[in-house]
Amino acid sequence: MKRPVACASAIAVAAMLAFASAAQAQTKTITLCWAAWDPANALVELSKDFTTKTGIQMKFEFVPWPNFADRFLNELNSKGKLCDLMIGDSQWIGGAAENGQYVKLNDFFAKEGIKMSDFMPATVVGYSEWPKHTPNYWALPAMGDSVGWTYRKDWFNRPEIKSEFKTKYKRDLAPPKTWDEFKQVAEFFQNRTIDGKKVYGAYIFTERGSEGITMGVTNVLYPYGFKYDDPKKPYVMDGFVNSADSVKGLEFYKSLYKCCTSPGLTNAYMQEGLDAFKSGQVAMMMNWFAFFPGLYKDPNVGGDKIGFFINPSEKTKGVQLGGQGISVVAASPNRNEALQYIKWFATPEVQKKWWSLGGYSCLKSVLQDPGFVKSAPFAKEFLESMDMVDDFWAEPSYAQLLLAMQKRVHDYVVADKGTAKEALDLLVADWTKVFKEEGKLK
Repeated sequence: MKRPVACASAIAVAAMLAFASAAQAQTKTITLCWAAWDPANALVELSKDFTTKTGIQMKFEFVPWPNFADRFLNELNSKGKLCDLMIGDSQWIGGAAENGQYVKLNDFFAKEGIKMSDFMPATVVGYSEWPKHTPNYWALPAMGDSVGWTYRKDWFNRPEIKSEFKTKYKRDLAPPKTWDEFKQVAEFFQNRTIDGKKVYGAYIFTERGSEGITMGVTNVLYPYGFKYDDPKKPYVMDGFVNSADSVKGLEFYKSLYKCCTSPGLTNAYMQEGLDAFKSGQVAMMMNWFAFFPGLYKDPNVGGDKIGFFINPSEKTKGVQLGGQGISVVAASPNRNEALQYIKWFATPEVQKKWWSLGGYSCLKSVLQDPGFVKSAPFAKEFLESMDMVDDFWAEPSYAQLLLAMQKRVHDYVVADKGTAKEALDLLVADWTKVFKEEGKLK
C-alpha cells in the first residue's frame, strides 16, 4: 500500500525539481559596466529595486578610473560579451555609434514613450547624441556631472582671516566668481599656516597619462573664450583653438599651477585632489560633482567645514562637462533585459531615488523640482553648472585628439616647454592631421 504513495511522492518531487529548474533557466542575469567610485555604489543599491520588480538579477563590473577607458574600450572593440549595459564616457559616443558598438535607441524610446525632451538639453547632447545636435540617440543620460569646486568654509569664516583679506584686497573673502578673484584667494592662502600646518591655495588637475590636465585646463579656457573650431566651419580650428583669448586662458592656468598649488603634484587628477582636500592641505579644490556627496559626509572636512561653488567666469561662463550616459552594448546576448533596465531607470520615481542615493539625475522633473536646490548643499551649484557646460571632442578619433592635448598642455604648464601660443599652435597642427586622415578636412 505504501509503494504507490512513494511513487506519487517521487513524481511530485521530480515535478517540483523540473519546475525549479525551468524557473532558474528563465531567471536572467545582466552585467552593468562602469567606473569604480561612489556613484557606482549608489547604483548597486538602486538596482535592487529593478531586480525586485522584474526578477532580473544584476551583476556589476566596476573598474578604477585610471584603467576604466582601456578596460572597457578594449571590451567594446573586441565585441566582448562581458557587459550588457555600459555607462561609458561622453567622449566614447561617436566611436561607439559609428563602429556599431552601442544599440541605437530611437525606436525603443519611441515605443516606450521615453522623451529626450524630458532630460536636460546639455546632457542629451553630451551623453546621448551622435552626430551631435541630431536626434540620433545611443544612450540615456545617466550620470550628470561637471567640474565644480569645494572650499574650506571654516577657514573662510575665521574672523582674523576675513579681516586680513579685506584689508589686503578691499573686499570680503568669499567663494570667487571670476578667475581674477580666484587667483587672489589662492595667493592669499598659499603657504599660510592654519592650525599649525602649512596650507596651499588651490588644487587643480595636472595628470598627463589619461585625461586629467585637459579636464582641468578647459575650465579656464572655456570662460576665456576658447572654441574647438569655427562654429560656421566644422573642424577649422586655426584662430579658435589658438586664439588670443585661448592663449591668455592657458597662460592663466599655468600661473595658477605655479603660484598657488601644493608642491610635487605634477601628475595629479581626481584621487590626488580628494586626498589633498581631506588632509587639510588646500583651501580650494577642483573636482567632479560626483565626489561631493562623499566629501560632505567626511568626518574631518565635511559638514559645516566644507562649501561649494561653481566654476569662475571671465569673458563668459563655461565649465567642463563630465558624466555619462547608459547604453546597451550591441554584442550583448541579453539585449531585451538590458532594455528593460533602461526603461526602468528612465522613470521619474527611479530618477528621484537615484539623486537621493548620491547619483546625479539628468531628468528635468527632478532637477527643476522647486525643492531641488535645497535637497543637498551642492544641489544649487550643480544645477547652475549643468546650464553652462561644454565638452571635449566626441569624435571616433577622440583618443588621439585627447592624447595630443594632454601632451601639449602638460608640456607647457608643468614641464615649462615653450609658450602658450606655441603649445596651442602645435595642438592645432596635431588635430588638423587627425581630421585630414579621417577625410573631414582637405
